[in-house]
Amino acid sequence: MSTENVLDHHRGDRPDTPAHARLMATKVPEVTVCFWVIKVLTTGMGETASDFLAKALDPVLAVGLGGLGLVASLLLQFAVRRYVAWIYWTGIVMVSVFGTMATDVLHVVLGVPYALSTPFFMIVLAAVFALWHLREGTLSIHSIHTRRRELFYWAAVLATFALGTAAGDLTASVGLRYLGSAALFAVAICVPALLHRSGLLGAVTAFWSAYVVTRPLGASLADWMALPGSRGGLGMGLGPVTLSWTVAIVGFVAYLAVSNRDTQAG
Repeated sequence: MSTENVLDHHRGDRPDTPAHARLMATKVPEVTVCFWVIKVLTTGMGETASDFLAKALDPVLAVGLGGLGLVASLLLQFAVRRYVAWIYWTGIVMVSVFGTMATDVLHVVLGVPYALSTPFFMIVLAAVFALWHLREGTLSIHSIHTRRRELFYWAAVLATFALGTAAGDLTASVGLRYLGSAALFAVAICVPALLHRSGLLGAVTAFWSAYVVTRPLGASLADWMALPGSRGGLGMGLGPVTLSWTVAIVGFVAYLAVSNRDTQAG
C-alpha cells in the first residue's frame, strides 16, 4: 500500500449491494497526502475566518451569512453527480467556518462549557456512525455512491468538526494554550496511522480517528499564528492568517483539479 492512502484503503462495499443502487460516481476524494494537508488548512482557515467575521460584522449577521454559505455549498455538492475538487472543498471550508461559529455560540452565548460540549458531540458522532453502519453496513468513504450514503457522510463530517472544535478549545483552555495544543494533536494524528500500519486498527476506524483530530490541529496552529503574544500567539492577525491559508488552500485544490490525483478509481 502506498503512503498516499495508508489511512483508508478499505473499499467497504457490501457484497449484496445491488448494482442499481450505485446511481452516481464517487462523491468524495481519494485519501492522499494532499487530502490531509488541505483538511488541516481548511480547519485553521475556518477558525480564523469565523473569528475575523465575528469581529468585522455583527455576530448574528456573521452566523447567518455562514449558515447561508454552508447551505449553498452543500446544495451544490449534492447537485453534482461526481467528485469535483473545488465544489467538495468549498463545502468543507463552509462546514469549518459555520461549525466554528456554531460552537462559539454554544459556549459564549449559551454558556455551555467545553467539558460538557466535547462528550456531547462525541455521543452525536457515535450516533451518526451507528446509524450509518446499521443502514449501510460500511463507514468507508470509498462507498459513497448513493444519495443516502452521501447524506450520512456529510452528517459525519459536521459532527467531527463540532467534536474537534470543542476538544481543541477544551485543551487550549486548560493550560496547554495554542502551541501546546497543536503539538498534542500533531502527535495524536499520527497514532491512528501507526496503529493501522501495525495491523492493530482497521483502515476505516483509522481514517475517521485521524479525521476528527485534523480539526483541533488546524485550529490550534491557526490561532497560534493569529492571536497576540498575550494569548500565547505570534500576533500575525486574524485577517492575514485567514488570507494566507486561503491562498494555500486554493493552490492545493487547483493542483488537484488539474492533476486529478485525488480522483478515486472505479
